[in-house]
Order: sequence, then C-alpha cells, then structure tokens
Amino acid sequence: MRKLKEVLRLHSLGLKQQQIARSCLIAQSTVHRYLKEAAAAGVSWPLPPDWDERRLEEVVSGAPSPTVAWHKAGMPDFDAIRRQLQTHRNLTLQLAWEEYREDHHDGYSYSRYVAAVFMLRDHLKAMTVPGIGNVPAT
Repeated sequence: MRKLKEVLRLHSLGLKQQQIARSCLIAQSTVHRYLKEAAAAGVSWPLPPDWDERRLEEVVSGAPSPTVAWHKAGMPDFDAIRRQLQTHRNLTLQLAWEEYREDHHDGYSYSRYVAAVFMLRDHLKAMTVPGIGNVPAT
C-alpha cells in the first residue's frame, strides 16, 4: 500500500494500468488491486487535504494499520559469551547464538550477533593494550 497515493494520482491523469505499474515499479496486478480497493472504498483523487498515507490505507483496507513499535531486543551478555568461548573448546558462535535466540526470539540476527561479539572483542583488546587504539582482529 506504499504507492497507493501515486497510483491514484496517475490513474486520475488517465494513464493505463500498465503505464502506472511501470512508473511505480510495481506489478500491474498490484495496480489493479489498489484501484479496485480504492473504488470499493469510494476513494478517488484528489484526496482530502488532511489525509496522510496511514489514513488512506485505513479507509481503503477497512482496518487501521498496526503501528510498528520499536523495542530493544534483549542484549546478549557479551562478558558471559566471552568467558564461555574461552572455557569451552568446542563452543562456537553459532551455538552460543542459538542458545541466545532460544531465550530472545526477537533478538539479534546471527550476523548482527557475530558483529557485536567481534566489536566487543576489539574494544576489550584496545582496553588491555595501553597506548594503542583499536587493535586489528587477527
């Protein structure tokens, strides 16, 4: 529904669905669906001046769009991870991440998790070597 406003505007100018699809970089079936839903909701161009994308989507889809609430995922305990990796010879970052995700289903993705672990490692190295900034990872 991101391009609904633009689809309605271009349709009001008399463009064909195929032209609108090419202009908006969406499928022609999507244009058709947008126009069909807008017509069913009685929405046409120009929109009322106080309508934003959210209001338009609510009217066309018939339901309020859910607000996306950002929340901080549970932070991994990097100190515990470091200790576990040092003491358990066969523990890998993959296994440590899988354990972390069991407790935090919406937590870091694997790539973000690994990046955070390595950033912490570089930070700790820099703290332990006096007079030297970031020590490159080896």
